[in-house]
Amino acid sequence: MTITEEREVFMTGRSIGLDVHRDFCEVAAVVDARVQHWPRVSARPAPLLQFAEQLKADDRVALEATGNALAIARIIRSHVAEVLIVNTNQLQAIANSKHKTDRHDARTLAQLLAAGMLEHSWLPDETTRVTRRRVGRRANLVVARARCKNEILAVLHRNLKNKPPMTDAFGVAGREWLAKQLLPGDERDTIDAALRQIDFLTEEITTIEHDLANFVLASPEARRLLSVPGVGMITAATFLAQIGTAPGDINRFTSPRKLIGYLGLDPRVRQSGNAPANTGRISKEGASAVRHMLGESALTAIRSPGPLRAFYLRIRSRRGHPIAIVATAAKMAKLFWHLLVREEDYAYTLATPLAKKIRTIELKAGRERRRGGDGKPVAINREQRRALERKIAEHAQAAYERTIADWQRAAAAKPKNPPART
Repeated sequence: MTITEEREVFMTGRSIGLDVHRDFCEVAAVVDARVQHWPRVSARPAPLLQFAEQLKADDRVALEATGNALAIARIIRSHVAEVLIVNTNQLQAIANSKHKTDRHDARTLAQLLAAGMLEHSWLPDETTRVTRRRVGRRANLVVARARCKNEILAVLHRNLKNKPPMTDAFGVAGREWLAKQLLPGDERDTIDAALRQIDFLTEEITTIEHDLANFVLASPEARRLLSVPGVGMITAATFLAQIGTAPGDINRFTSPRKLIGYLGLDPRVRQSGNAPANTGRISKEGASAVRHMLGESALTAIRSPGPLRAFYLRIRSRRGHPIAIVATAAKMAKLFWHLLVREEDYAYTLATPLAKKIRTIELKAGRERRRGGDGKPVAINREQRRALERKIAEHAQAAYERTIADWQRAAAAKPKNPPART
């Protein structure tokens, strides 16, 4: 029986599951409480459009989350009542099934959809998708460039050479030093080839950072995140690429705890019976790139005085540096949620570092360089302004420490088991 014939036999209420692959989609449907397997559909625009036109307006479709699932959903969405893109890794019925076949996965998707047991994945807009692709491509290029640099350092190591004496071993001075090293011919060819790759990858990274810089400068949400110490252009762009670039996207997380769980920074909890709950390592679910960037930002933020440094020192005194850094990264994610929901800048931001941060991003975006000053007298110079702002940040850190100390004393003085009312 073809799909067209089934449309004439069955009335409404069909739940359709698609197990998506690169070249085809395995299709199953629940019709009148019975599961049916339909013919495979080619994962190309014309066959997918023909398949979508044969569906009913009140059909519901569930797709396995893959790289091409979003494009398939766009074609089908206008012909049915609802299209759900589902992360099948969270579905134990599929991930841990004894019968892991395409037909069985499509069948299970259709059955779970009919039972109302599937959660809809959030679909980002086009700006968010573009930013995600740019951020992901930049991360891959940075990894490839680091691999080339490590290859050069490995050549020096196996030929018993000292480490480069300069900070940037691949800058002008570093390359002059590398050129003076006596090495075998094949090793010299390896270094020259790696340097050429580094130049190419650096140029590609610069091109992508130009686009990301324009995005950050045009986004009020990204500028708001930049007001937090330790947060730069890449951290702001990576965070918004995962959460959503539109102003209201943050509101899909009803609390900071939901956001922490979405990013995989929440600890795993194990509890059974009357035993106390045990917390372990973080779940590491969600985008690893955001967790990595938040960790890097936390390492930078704790170098400056302020509430974030005070929080880090308090956790480090009890749990050690690694746990304190992860806790600070989670704290920053919570801070991001409050700033974006309230549409406020960070209260303890430092004006001079923020202005320098914005100017660096403007230069990456291709803005003109400034030459000289306007000649107007100023009350204090840059170094005096930085010293004043640092003192303000130190006062903010001290105020945070006093608040925590008062809170701890109040909690210790409060009776644990208050007397029952008579």
